[in-house]
Amino acid sequence: MHHFVSGAAGFIGSHLTDSLLEGGDRVSGVDDLSLGRLENLNRARSSSSFRFFRGDISERDKAIACLRSAQEWAGTVDAIWHFAANSDIGAGVADASIDFRKTLQTTFAILETAKSEQVRKIAFASTSAVYGERDDLLTENSGPLLPISNYGAAKLASEALLSAAAESFLDQVWIFRFPNVVGSRPTHGAIYDFVGRLSSRPASLTVLGNGSQTKPYLHVSELVAAMKFVVGRAANRRNVFNIGPLGEGTSVTFIAEQVVARMSPGTKIAYTGGDRGWVGDVPRFRYSTDRLSRLGWQPKLSSDEAVLRAIDEIANSLVDSR
Repeated sequence: MHHFVSGAAGFIGSHLTDSLLEGGDRVSGVDDLSLGRLENLNRARSSSSFRFFRGDISERDKAIACLRSAQEWAGTVDAIWHFAANSDIGAGVADASIDFRKTLQTTFAILETAKSEQVRKIAFASTSAVYGERDDLLTENSGPLLPISNYGAAKLASEALLSAAAESFLDQVWIFRFPNVVGSRPTHGAIYDFVGRLSSRPASLTVLGNGSQTKPYLHVSELVAAMKFVVGRAANRRNVFNIGPLGEGTSVTFIAEQVVARMSPGTKIAYTGGDRGWVGDVPRFRYSTDRLSRLGWQPKLSSDEAVLRAIDEIANSLVDSR
């Protein structure tokens, strides 16, 4: 198969790209490198089955030109994995145009491209942020969906565009709602921030909020495995899946304490207070992955285990880069 991956140089996109190549498929990847990093694709770029295109696909004509170039290289694109988006929630709060252009507009451009070039299958990276702030167990049928960040709003609007396209020109759509995803090659997140700050050995580690924020964390390797599993087995026209670990999740306090123990034992932790870290932050949620389990896939790592593995990976990467 020939896969087209937008956001291929990003945290999740690069891991997906590596996995698709390992499966023997051809991959065309595009990224504007605003958040993604070219070094994330070092392994992929050593493969003759991979081609990288640098570009901004938020405009229809540019997206179409990019996909056409991919097809000139490796033939018909069988599926698009749309992962290009703004993943910096804070930046989107400060400037809503960032989420509009990098998330919603790229989705529209990708859909226009798929229609123009007759690509009939799209897998989309969505988020638990589409649910907003709720006390109940989050299932794929939860509603109404009232996101509290521009990030979540743009992802939800993108889901709606994909659903509409499935009624007219797409044969299949897979929408994956992610929890907090962790692992190597991150561009943001609590673990990434804590490791970076502690590398300079400060007198204390400042943590936004009171540390009680508790969310499910999934290792990126398991996320990629789950997505590939779903695409291979979920055959409806529209397929929406929560992907996450089993159990209640992991607190920010646990993460901070474990990073301190790994990076700088004895460093004090200072909390800024409040039940959330920033505007648009959902301080806690409970995530149902029953639909994914019924399809036949479950993670091997708990939320805490995923966090601990990611701490080691990110800390080791920091040491290796020095």
